Amino acid sequence: MRIATWNINSLRARMDRVVAFLERHDVDVLALQEIKAKPAQLDLAPLTAAGYEVAAHGLNQWNGVALISRVGLSDVRDQLPGVPTWPEEDGVVEARALGGIVGDGLRIWSLYVPNGRELEHPHYAYKLRWLEALRAEGARELAADPQARAILCGDFNVAPLDEDVWSMEFFEGKTHVTEPERAAFRAVVEAGYADLVRPEHPGPGVYTYWDYQALRFPKREGMRIDFLLGTPAVEAALTGSFIDREERKGKGASDHAPVVIDVDL
Repeated sequence: MRIATWNINSLRARMDRVVAFLERHDVDVLALQEIKAKPAQLDLAPLTAAGYEVAAHGLNQWNGVALISRVGLSDVRDQLPGVPTWPEEDGVVEARALGGIVGDGLRIWSLYVPNGRELEHPHYAYKLRWLEALRAEGARELAADPQARAILCGDFNVAPLDEDVWSMEFFEGKTHVTEPERAAFRAVVEAGYADLVRPEHPGPGVYTYWDYQALRFPKREGMRIDFLLGTPAVEAALTGSFIDREERKGKGASDHAPVVIDVDL
């Protein structure tokens, strides 16, 4: 089974790219982030015509996540248990997580972790609470079944290692690289969810995101913030992986590249 994650930065704007990517790489399951639309605003006909089922969760023109599968899609959940609300006083759970069962009992979560904005901003504390909720849910699933097949994938908005950004000097005093954020990411890994791509594609210089500003992509000034984290049962079934850097090229590209794994379950 071939599984990919991609922050698409507007599904409506890049539907043609998504369909072409699925066909070109023969992808079975694709997790999308930042679809930036309510489900009713999406024309899913190109995906269904290609043989895919689609579950989408979006509340407005921001955030939003989706799962696209041609190997079944059931038990869809549009909320990760225990995540905080934002703004806290409004009691709204943002559209940042969508889970479902694909294939033979594989649980996949498409995740768009909060950005954090600035270190003193309330959104930074919100981000850390959100990651703790993710860790808790992941730990709960493995405690209930140590042989569980599950993948937590998406845009984590955390660069876990110094080599995951093009310049630590540039990021000094900024989000994505602080120790609390990295500790929160490590806690998810330590709960039993291994990075399925890094062992085959170690850094430095292996990135998944390049800002549109300042010609970051041609300058190779990127960040590694998109991940697929899998339970031991999924890690044992891993047969390959790649980052499709070519998808960051050309007119109308997302600022993220798809990250892809192959598993034999």
